[in-house]
Amino acid sequence: MNTDANFVPYVRDTYPPEEMEIRAKEFHEFMEQRRTVRQFSSKPIPKAVMEQIVMTASTAPSGAHKQPWTFCAVSNAELKSKIREAAEKEEYTNYHGRMSDTWLKDLEPFATDWHKPFLEEAPWLIIVFKRAYELDEDGQKHNNYYVNESVGLACGFLLAAVHQAGLVALTHTPSPMNFLTKVLSRPENERAFLLIPVGYPPEQVKVPKLTRKKVDQVIEFYE
Repeated sequence: MNTDANFVPYVRDTYPPEEMEIRAKEFHEFMEQRRTVRQFSSKPIPKAVMEQIVMTASTAPSGAHKQPWTFCAVSNAELKSKIREAAEKEEYTNYHGRMSDTWLKDLEPFATDWHKPFLEEAPWLIIVFKRAYELDEDGQKHNNYYVNESVGLACGFLLAAVHQAGLVALTHTPSPMNFLTKVLSRPENERAFLLIPVGYPPEQVKVPKLTRKKVDQVIEFYE
């Protein structure tokens, strides 16, 4: 049962309509510059930067405020090598049988294959785990809610934070991802959700020539 004791005042800045529109437009233009990058500079990134990026991701809303996520930030070269080896094993199988011809055709513009050197090149790998349920000190299970939705939102916040820091990232899903639980010795209640290399782009890096959908293709107004 909710009581006033469960709530605190919420105050934040608000803006007149003209300034709102300017701020919204500027943020859109900033985010429009974000691109997925598959090559990374080896230039190191301070641990403190990664911590702030992850803590921004952790401000995302979640079902019943359960915050059902764990972010594993890996810079250890040996671990990155193990992750790459296991990921490429799965990806080889994907590209040589698991993926349909249509899927492979759709990937052609991106010039991808089963080789994933970025898993060792990027200074950091963020492996996002969803917490299917919680375990207390006695090993009893406790529910989490809307886990996929919650963790997906957190990943979106994380990518925005990476962009804000002047870095680039790639959302990688070497399905199946069970090997990540083993390599990182994660508990039974955690399932790998996304593998996100993070770093600086190398000089003169290129990305696919793509366009994003226009406003009339992504929004329907009901006024």
